[in-house]
Amino acid sequence: MALPAQSESLPAWRTIKAGLRERVGDSQYEIWLSGLEFHSWDGERLLLGAPLATRGWVTDRFLREIERCARSILGEGTRVVLDAGESAAPGAATTSASEPATAPADRFNPRYSFDQFIIGHGNRLAHAAALAVAELPGQAYNPLFLHAPPGLGKTHLLHAIGNYVRAYGGGATVRYTTAEAFTNHFLTALNAKTLAPFKRAYRDADVLLIDDVQFLASKVKTEEEFFHTFNVLYESGRQLVLTCDRLPRSLTTIEARLRERFEAGLVADMTPPDHATRVAILRKRAALDGIQLADPAVLDLIAARVKNNIRALEGALIRVVAFHSLTQRPIDLALAREVMDSMYPVLGYARPTVEDVKRIVADQFSLSADELTSASRTARVAWPRQLAIHLARELTGASLKAIGDAFGGRNHATVLHACKRVSERLAEDDNIAHDLASLTQRLDHQQVDRGD
Repeated sequence: MALPAQSESLPAWRTIKAGLRERVGDSQYEIWLSGLEFHSWDGERLLLGAPLATRGWVTDRFLREIERCARSILGEGTRVVLDAGESAAPGAATTSASEPATAPADRFNPRYSFDQFIIGHGNRLAHAAALAVAELPGQAYNPLFLHAPPGLGKTHLLHAIGNYVRAYGGGATVRYTTAEAFTNHFLTALNAKTLAPFKRAYRDADVLLIDDVQFLASKVKTEEEFFHTFNVLYESGRQLVLTCDRLPRSLTTIEARLRERFEAGLVADMTPPDHATRVAILRKRAALDGIQLADPAVLDLIAARVKNNIRALEGALIRVVAFHSLTQRPIDLALAREVMDSMYPVLGYARPTVEDVKRIVADQFSLSADELTSASRTARVAWPRQLAIHLARELTGASLKAIGDAFGGRNHATVLHACKRVSERLAEDDNIAHDLASLTQRLDHQQVDRGD
């Protein structure tokens, strides 16, 4: 449905921006697209302002994505035009319009602050560590390595650190970039023989924030430069914070010496938020955007449908609001259910069974179901069996006796021991939380996909 030319243009622009963030990811969005400004919409042409320093790069790299998002909201005939913004992005390098900006980004989203970050069980350690680093750069945890799947708030914490240091750091220099932007900047400097300014841009920082370091993989020259940059900052007592979608030890295509440095400080993981945390996130977003809900239960409905990605969770709320803007219907359960049914349909869900858990765990660890229930005590079998017993107790509602029977006739004490062992290792090893989250997610998807 195409929007009227002017009356609904601003809500539509918010929806388009949310779609762009979802398509390109938080880090790319913050560096290149967050500075876009809505200028006008005449029913066919969407005129946007872009900072001069980045306009050429955005046109070359992102215009098609912007148009796709715009057409999905405004109609297929929409054409996007980028005009000069009111000013160049603060802190951005001065470049020609046809070249990418080459300095690390100094712009931080003001909405990404510690005050606006919702703390839950899955991100409490990461939040506390990030705040400690912001308060005492180079003295608390150095480096701080945050790892989580996409959409769980890693970039939010990086920007929160940047905003905090800017406000209270006594003039400390803070830089933010992504591994991809670092690579592009390095290659540009290498080709232009301007490595000295490139090195100063990063090595003079008091706090360096690097997003998505997994993208350094298999880039030998960039890894070498990053290694030396890391060492210069670390050895001079300056703060490094890195984010990644996996643990350092899992970055097998990155040099061992870099992986060792990533693990030298604190490694903090972030897992998907529980239902109460998801509702709190939505409530905070609704308050920030001034969204008037006809029924607060709308937030519970959205939180029940979108479980594993905060970006998708907020995107779902924005879509509900956009539909409200288009139809002028109140934001109630009927409207939310209509929108959510088209995005996240409920095909039926039931608790997983013990057999479901056994099958998923066996597949995850390349075991057969018979091996999982056998008497074998080898590490290859015993640990997956303990994980499976723990998940069966947490997710299925089966009794301890029923679980023991399903795992080869094990007794009540053995089941409790397995659960205790998983809990102990969970407190010691970040990999365990990642494994449990992955297995739980697979079980959730299986239940929805098969329509039980």
